Amino acid sequence: MTTEQQLPKGWKKTTLGEISIVKMGQSPNGKSYNKEKEGYLLIGGASDLGDIYPSPKQYTNEATKLSKANDIIICIRATIGRLNLSDKVYCLGRGVAGIEVNANVEAKFIWYSLMNSETYLLKNSTGTTFQQVSSHTLKKLPIVYPTSKETQQAIVNKIESLFAEIDAGIDSLKTAAQQIQQYRQSLLKNAFNGELTKEWRSKHEDTLPSENELPAQIQTAREQHRARQLADWQTAVSQWEQNGKEGKKPSKPKAPTQAVKFEENVADLPNGWIWGKLSDLGELARGKSKHRPRNDKKLFGGKYPFIQTGEVRAANRIIKKYEQTYSEFGLEQSKLWQKGTLCITIAANIAETAFLGFDACFPDSIVGFSASKAVLPEYIELFIKSARTKIESYAPATAQKNINLNTLENLIVPYCSLTEQTQIVAILESKLTACDQLAAELSKQLKQAELLKQAVLKAAFSGSLLDK
Repeated sequence: MTTEQQLPKGWKKTTLGEISIVKMGQSPNGKSYNKEKEGYLLIGGASDLGDIYPSPKQYTNEATKLSKANDIIICIRATIGRLNLSDKVYCLGRGVAGIEVNANVEAKFIWYSLMNSETYLLKNSTGTTFQQVSSHTLKKLPIVYPTSKETQQAIVNKIESLFAEIDAGIDSLKTAAQQIQQYRQSLLKNAFNGELTKEWRSKHEDTLPSENELPAQIQTAREQHRARQLADWQTAVSQWEQNGKEGKKPSKPKAPTQAVKFEENVADLPNGWIWGKLSDLGELARGKSKHRPRNDKKLFGGKYPFIQTGEVRAANRIIKKYEQTYSEFGLEQSKLWQKGTLCITIAANIAETAFLGFDACFPDSIVGFSASKAVLPEYIELFIKSARTKIESYAPATAQKNINLNTLENLIVPYCSLTEQTQIVAILESKLTACDQLAAELSKQLKQAELLKQAVLKAAFSGSLLDK
C-alpha cells in the first residue's frame, strides 16, 4: 500500500471505516423466508452476487441489515472480496457486508480500491472451516484517494476504459479457445466417420480389404490373442509348480464369450468399413479393489504401483506418476496390468482414458483394455474420446454417475483396416497436438490479461494512471 511519503499531491491516506459506513450482514430468522416474493430480496453470500448487480432469489419479511442503492456489496465469507453494486434495497445476510461511501468520495473509486485490496482481505481473514473477514478488518482497511472528486472520477473513467480494452481481448481469447475445442470435436467426429481419410482412401482403395474380409481378420487376431494368453498361462503355471506352488496359482484366462458378429447396417460408413463391438477388438476387464477397508495398511506400501481414477484423468495420454503402491498382500487381491494397457474410467468422470506407463494395479472404477492385433490401441483411445458424451449418457441419473463393464463391451466401434487406422491416428495426433499447443498459448495469454488488470489497479492507486 502506498505510504504517506509516496502520496501524490492532493491525495490522502485513510481507512475504509473513516470514509464509509460498514454494515455487516446478519441472516434473518429462518421463519421469515417466504415463497410469495414479498418483502426484501436476501443476499446471503457469493451465490447471490451477479456480474455487477446482485441476483438473489430468496425473499424475507424480516431484515435487520439493509443496503442502500449505490452501496458496495462485498463478500466476506467463502469467496472473499467478490464485489457487487447495490441497485436497490436488499437484505444483507451474514456472508456479505454493505459499504455506504461518504458523499465526498466516488463509490466506484472505492469499488476499484477494494478490488485492489484482495490480498489484504485474505491475509487478515480468520476462521478454520470458513475464512471470514471481520468488521474490524474492513473498517481498518487502508485507503488512499485524491481529495478531488473530479480526479477520483477521472481515475475511474481511465480504469474502466482500460478494463474494457482488456475485456475485449479476453473475450476474443475465450472465443478462440471455444473454436479450438469445436475444431477438436470436428476432427474426432470426421476421423471415425471416414471423412478425415477420404482422400487417402481414394488413393489406396485397390489395396484395402473389403468389409467382408475385415471380420475374418479380426477373428484370426482374436484366436491368435487367445493362443498367446494360454501359452503365457501355461508358462506361468509351470513356473509356479517349479517354485513349490508358492503363492496363488495363476488364473486361466477366460475364453471369448462368442465369435465375432458385426452389425449389418453400414449405411453411415464408407466402403470398406464395418461396425463392431469393442469387446470383439480386444480384452476388457475391470480392475480389482473390492477389499474392505480400503485403508487397510496391509494392502499398501509395497512395490506395485496402484493407479486411481484421478491419475488417469490427470495424465497426458500416458500415466507416468502414482501416489500409492500395493504390497504382496494387496496384489493377491488385485491384478497387475501390463504396461501399455488402456485405462478407461467408469465412475465419476466417465470415459477418461490413459495408457499405463508401467505395470500397475487399479481399482474396479477403471476398466483395462488390451487390444488384439486387429486394432491399434491408440485408435480405440481416440475413438473413446470422440464418443465420450455418448458413453456418459448411458450412466443412470444418480448422485455419482457410473457405467458398468457391459456398457463398454457393447460399445459399437466403426472399424477399418489397420493401414487406415494408422493414417487416422497419425493425422489426429498431429492435429490434436497442434490444438493443445495453441490452447496452452491462449491460456497463457488469458492469465497475462488478468495480470494486466492488476497492473492497471496498481497504477491507479499509486497515482500514476492518469500520467499514462
